[in-house]
Amino acid sequence: MSRASSFISWRVGGKKAKLPPSSGKQESGRLKPETDLLSQAQIVNMETGELTKLNTPGELYIRGYCVMQGYWGEPQKTFETVGQDKWYRTGDIATMDEQGFCKIVGRSKDMIIRGGENIYPAELEDFFHKHPQVQEVQVVGVKDQRMGEEICACIRLKSGETTTEEEIKAFCKGKISHFKIPRYIVFVDNYPLTISGKVCKKKKKKKKKKKKKKKKKKKKRKTEARWLLQVQG
Repeated sequence: MSRASSFISWRVGGKKAKLPPSSGKQESGRLKPETDLLSQAQIVNMETGELTKLNTPGELYIRGYCVMQGYWGEPQKTFETVGQDKWYRTGDIATMDEQGFCKIVGRSKDMIIRGGENIYPAELEDFFHKHPQVQEVQVVGVKDQRMGEEICACIRLKSGETTTEEEIKAFCKGKISHFKIPRYIVFVDNYPLTISGKVCKKKKKKKKKKKKKKKKKKKKRKTEARWLLQVQG
């Protein structure tokens, strides 16, 4: 993390390493203890500001001598991210298990709130990567008048593979909570990238159009998700 010049979590390597059963690419090791002077970490409930319970998602906070104190020449941004107690709000959503292992599950700005339920795109993206025909997937939230937001999965299939929206949704049933099943499935050939090479995710509000009475057949609702390619100078 560029905002901290010291490590925030650690993991013992080698044959003696004891990793949690769920260890995977998102496991970040154990968080450093509060007694460490260089850097400290905690996971906080974004609504209450209190520490989260074990295995419960919250925002990762860090502070210490090696953590930045603010943004140069940007007092408003500093106020929004660094508290008076010097805890820096990273924007990373994380959990910690009984063994103290930390797992990053997403970014707060990407979190989807559907009908009051918090949904983390990274969790669903990991799930869809288990599908034998899926090469890559990006999950985004799209505005919805009734639910607040709906889930859209933009899927890139493996070369030569084909599948349908219905088959993808059937793959989800019984494996993830029903409210996490995407309402929209979009198949894409590639993703727009930022200048730094990261996938550019944008949420765009959908402008609903009134249906014409003359049309007898109901057209399938098009997804609100719009992938916008931004060229930053």
